[in-house]
Amino acid sequence: MIAGVACDLRAEAERMNERRVLVLAGDRDRAIDAAYDAVESLGVDDREVTMVSTREGFRFEEHRPRSADELLGRTREAVVLDCHERFVPNALGRAVGAVDGGGLLVLLTPALDEWPTIRDRFDDSLAVPPYDIDDVTGRFRGRLVATLRTHPGVAVVALGDEAGDESLERDGLTGTEGADGDGGAAGAADPQSAPPGATFPAAAYGACRTADQARALRAFEALTGSDSAVVVESDRGRGKSSAAGLAAGALALGGADVLVTAPAFRNAAEVFARARELIGGETGAENTESDSDLRTPGGGRVRFLSPAAAAEAADEADAVVVDEAAALPVRLLEGFLDAPAVAFCTTVHGYEGAGRGFAVRFRERLLDSRFAVRDVRLDEPIRYARNDPVEAWASRALLLDARPAVDAAVADASVDDATYRALDPDDLLADETLLGEAFGLLVAAHYRTEPNDLARLLDAPNLVARALVADGRVVAVALLAREGGLDSETRRGMYEGERVRGNMVPDVLTSQLRDEAAAAPRGLRTVRIATHHALRDAGFGSRLLDEVHAEFGGDREEDGEGLDYFSVGYGAAPRLLRFWRRAGYRTVHLSTSRNDASGEHSAIMLRPETDAGRDLLDRHAVAFRDRERDGLSDAHRDVDPDVVRGALRACSAPTPIDLTDTEWRSVVGASVGPGMYDTAPGAFRDLALAALIEGPELDERRERLLVRKVLQGRPWEEVAADLDFVSTSACMRALGDAYVPVVERYGTEFAREERERFMGD
Repeated sequence: MIAGVACDLRAEAERMNERRVLVLAGDRDRAIDAAYDAVESLGVDDREVTMVSTREGFRFEEHRPRSADELLGRTREAVVLDCHERFVPNALGRAVGAVDGGGLLVLLTPALDEWPTIRDRFDDSLAVPPYDIDDVTGRFRGRLVATLRTHPGVAVVALGDEAGDESLERDGLTGTEGADGDGGAAGAADPQSAPPGATFPAAAYGACRTADQARALRAFEALTGSDSAVVVESDRGRGKSSAAGLAAGALALGGADVLVTAPAFRNAAEVFARARELIGGETGAENTESDSDLRTPGGGRVRFLSPAAAAEAADEADAVVVDEAAALPVRLLEGFLDAPAVAFCTTVHGYEGAGRGFAVRFRERLLDSRFAVRDVRLDEPIRYARNDPVEAWASRALLLDARPAVDAAVADASVDDATYRALDPDDLLADETLLGEAFGLLVAAHYRTEPNDLARLLDAPNLVARALVADGRVVAVALLAREGGLDSETRRGMYEGERVRGNMVPDVLTSQLRDEAAAAPRGLRTVRIATHHALRDAGFGSRLLDEVHAEFGGDREEDGEGLDYFSVGYGAAPRLLRFWRRAGYRTVHLSTSRNDASGEHSAIMLRPETDAGRDLLDRHAVAFRDRERDGLSDAHRDVDPDVVRGALRACSAPTPIDLTDTEWRSVVGASVGPGMYDTAPGAFRDLALAALIEGPELDERRERLLVRKVLQGRPWEEVAADLDFVSTSACMRALGDAYVPVVERYGTEFAREERERFMGD
């Protein structure tokens, strides 16, 4: 029976140029055997089949569930996903995305009625200490099962205990014909030709599979000139990366140095594959460089760098192509505006990253830049028909198309009238609109929100969600994680190098900053917080945090929900540092390295609620202050001075000053007399640190000067250029002027007498 069901699904899928799903539910060994029968009945080459499983030894291409990212940008005729032992929602998203039109996704699952109650290794990853696996729920799988049983294009076969014991619950057939009405393949590609006046090779246009792709390629031609930007938007599977690859290859054939970046090289694999095909086809030469560095006989080049490195090198290339731009933070995207010409390719909906940061916040910055911007949107799928039911099923099951409420629905929302409410997982399951709007805001808040995060929201015992709702629409949402409260044995293991899941702040404070007691207090970390983009800067985020603090704050031992501190960890940016400082959070850590994707240093901040929380903050604030005194001239030497200013201003550690009379002579002399900074750099550093932490507040330029020259130790010439001083001597005089109010604030009696000596003259 299974072979027949698979063949029927395959036949309809090929006729419609769509995809189908076959669920084999029951015993795992029986399901694997049945999957072999199904695949063999399709008549596809084994090389076009992929098996995703924790088991090994299959004759097909194999991937583990945790490495299913390797399917990104790939197309397969059949993908078998083994959902036993370790069912990873991300792997389901990758598997669906890899199936070509006319292909089949085969899911091997436990019996569907039982699956939501079964705990596996993925659930174990959600059971973060002090919780255990029995605390994890099965809501995500229950919802997934409901979609499998109701959505078009999904066949379900229940497998019994004995061979041949099979029952067909759903045949998965839609009963519709192809777009031409007589079985022709819907969505078949028409050959494309170069438009009149095109400058890219005709072969590049001939390689386009849809008119949408050809339009995008024509827009990319603008990159041959300076001050041009191209924005290409599409849902997944529309061929934007292919078009970008053809454009990169065409530019390189013309002698250009094309720099390509994406969150990871695998995300740009299709760009390089299409560029390589075009370059090889036009030159007839094998490329001898690496997969990520293609060369042309005419001196052109297509090369890959990580996002942070590419942003640094943007002005050195002739053109930059940023693929999956929506998966990168706004602050990093701004670095690409230094390029002579740049293209941004973004996924509108999809697990690669669909943050609204690009569409809303960065778009404003791009339009205000020197670039002439051309926009292109691709709607026509290139691998399957437009109405493919499997795309619709995956979007619903994994909330790939989750989005906030439309702007018009929240335009009149008032922060004072909004209602604070808990987003209980059962309430979310009962209301798809509530779930979609809340998760859509979480997607919008972060450059990397994935299907795994949906499972965490619904099933993880350490997570809670809260929201502000106005007129029934979600306008702000916060995802919160309980951390700490760990026993002494677990704390000792963390201190000795063991990783403890789901306790990010205690783990950093314990393993990196060497505080074995840090995981004893109980914390609540803000994992994500988002306000609807139409209501930014209207106070909704602050109001939501105030409500969270009021609900969870304080030592409430009587109900077992006591909390010692609130915390947050995020990519440090000046605006965010100000937001969290005003909310009462104080800096305890700034990472020494940048995140490869975001290009930002991560900040950790605490807001204490009890004596235990205050003790934790106090000792780590002091440690942070002392680390930065020396670290700013070492590991943090290149950190943005505005990030340094924000991080230090949010540090609560007192800053005692203990300078000798000789050191005060140097400082006072530099500020109001003939003294020089170089005679006592340590004294200047201590005072600069104190001034930036607790005042006096100086103007922004003077504070940046204290950071760049005194704390980071940059050369005078570099500091003068960075801060737009007319000369090095003017920069030196400005540094002396900056210390006048600092001496007034911290100077000893001797220092004041020394100052009066010069002021009197």
